[in-house]
Amino acid sequence: MPAIIEASDKEKYVLKFKGAGQGTKALIAEYLGGKIAHQLGFLVPTLAFCTLDEGFGRTEPDEEIQDLLKASVGLNLGLKYLPGSITFDPVVNFVPDLIASMIVWLDIYLTNVDRTARNTNMLMWKNELWLIDHGAALYFHHNRAQWKSAIQKPFPMIQNHVLIKGATKMEEANEIITTALETKFLESICNELPEEWLSSREDPMSADQVRSMYYTYLSERLLFSSTFIKEVVHVRP
Repeated sequence: MPAIIEASDKEKYVLKFKGAGQGTKALIAEYLGGKIAHQLGFLVPTLAFCTLDEGFGRTEPDEEIQDLLKASVGLNLGLKYLPGSITFDPVVNFVPDLIASMIVWLDIYLTNVDRTARNTNMLMWKNELWLIDHGAALYFHHNRAQWKSAIQKPFPMIQNHVLIKGATKMEEANEIITTALETKFLESICNELPEEWLSSREDPMSADQVRSMYYTYLSERLLFSSTFIKEVVHVRP
């Protein structure tokens, strides 16, 4: 249940609440996924850390929303609001095969379950394609005890990707992306993750250990990117 808010910088953002169902893990996936997509040259709404004050929403009449706001006091994540944007329609909006291949590659890498025809998580704004909503990606972190075994795992759900038919240039996409995603960049975005997002009741991992987990997962998964090509060839119509 995101909300459109106006922040202290007078800009409007779509605010993702840490008190929502998937908690801070959705915010982590949103942040890392958005940063990586931007690094690859895709248009992504500007990401901003947003602090929700304790008194915010105190007069909210809906109990469920008020509970959400109370659980979200502190640091949340905002995405710059794109006024007038419309949902990407695969029937109407054309995506070149190389771009489609790069987006499919990205979503295999991030294990993003949410870019399907039912929910494309792409917008058209000012006649340009924007990627949004990566909160359902990196689902390995919902079982942190087994995270190492997830690095090499295939991603069969890619067969449901809205752009899978156009992903005909996976080898070219793989070469472009693996060159662009340097390990220093991956390390830097993992180190930017706020400490208050990283603790979990499921294990005693420290904030630094969790940052290291994400960095290792992302950097080592790159080493197996050739398997992404085989996955797409196997399922593409």
